[in-house]
Formats: sequence, C-alpha cells, structure tokens
Amino acid sequence: MENAIRNAIIKFEQEFMGRGPDDVRASIVRDLVVVRLKGVLTPAERQLAKTAEGVEMVKQLRQNLIAQGRDKLSEQVGEITKAKVLGVFTDIDAQLGERVFVFTLDREPVSGVR
Repeated sequence: MENAIRNAIIKFEQEFMGRGPDDVRASIVRDLVVVRLKGVLTPAERQLAKTAEGVEMVKQLRQNLIAQGRDKLSEQVGEITKAKVLGVFTDIDAQLGERVFVFTLDREPVSGVR
C-alpha cells in the first residue's frame, strides 16, 4: 500500500507539477499517511530559493498548486487506502528542496489491500 501511494504521488508530481521528485517515501502510521519527497524543486525554483523573498515565492506557488490538486490527491490516496481522506497537510522547505504531505484518514487502512 505504501508503494502504491508512493507511485501515485510521483505520478501526481510529474503530471501536475511538471517534474517528479528525486526520492519519495510513504509511511502509514495508524490513520495517517506521511509522504516525504526529496529533490522537488525545478532549476528556476532553486535559483529563487537563494533569497528570503524567493523562498516565500516558491512556498506560496507550491501551496497554491497543491490547493488546486488537493481533490485529485485525496481521491488517489483514498482509493489506495480504502479510507476517506479527511485532510491534506503539506509544507515545503525550499532551501532543502523537500516537501512533506500528511493525509489524515477516517480510519486505519486495512492491511493486505492492494
């Protein structure tokens, strides 16, 4: 199940953000799905992230893009876990080029699904 979530996140990043991350790890902890992505910034974003103003621009742009893709992400994670996604939380460290997603579920996923 964690591998299926990992693959869905990679596909989402490639299709929706225009670039896939260098590394993705997904973990299920009770009724939470935690996903860590490394190497998510484009070359232009890396240049912007060299200044404090640029870091804020990158964070705001990425937050806005995720807000637009939130329903799709929730649907994909819900299909894989067979649980309803209640919330999607995310943050990005523009200096490290890492992003974290946390999905809250209405229950623990049933192991052995998928």
